[in-house]
Amino acid sequence: MASFVEELWNSIFTPGTTPTLLIATNATFACLQLVLLLLLVATSSIHFIILSALCGGLWFAINWFAVELKKEQAREEEEKAKADTIARQTADDSDETEVETVEGKAKPLVRPVTASKEVEVVEPAGELKLRAEASPGTKSGVSTEDEWEKVSENENEKDK
Repeated sequence: MASFVEELWNSIFTPGTTPTLLIATNATFACLQLVLLLLLVATSSIHFIILSALCGGLWFAINWFAVELKKEQAREEEEKAKADTIARQTADDSDETEVETVEGKAKPLVRPVTASKEVEVVEPAGELKLRAEASPGTKSGVSTEDEWEKVSENENEKDK
């Protein structure tokens, strides 16, 4: 039991669904359905039937999502395995044809890099203004401290 609780705690911080998290979720929903059934028997209120239906729908949706997520992860792993296989095959082919030996050392040929044609050039939108140079007596130069000093001076002049 302690092992299950520890695995459950660790699964909270693991992205995606884990078997431990799904077991805990299903057990929680089963307990909730049991409580709703007991309350329905005790009170004969239609509200508990509606709550039970909502709970069942959510329970089904969570399990469906977990199954779909597993399918998608398996598909991605399969695509990655195919891409790795293709990359290894092209690497094996390129090792045989694109290696020059100079003074006994193997040196791969460098292929030219092509840029994407989908990149658009961004024009500057407005003019840039330079900040005023700091006087040599201040430590921080033009900063928020200087701005606050200016505001304080303006308030002092207004008070006079």
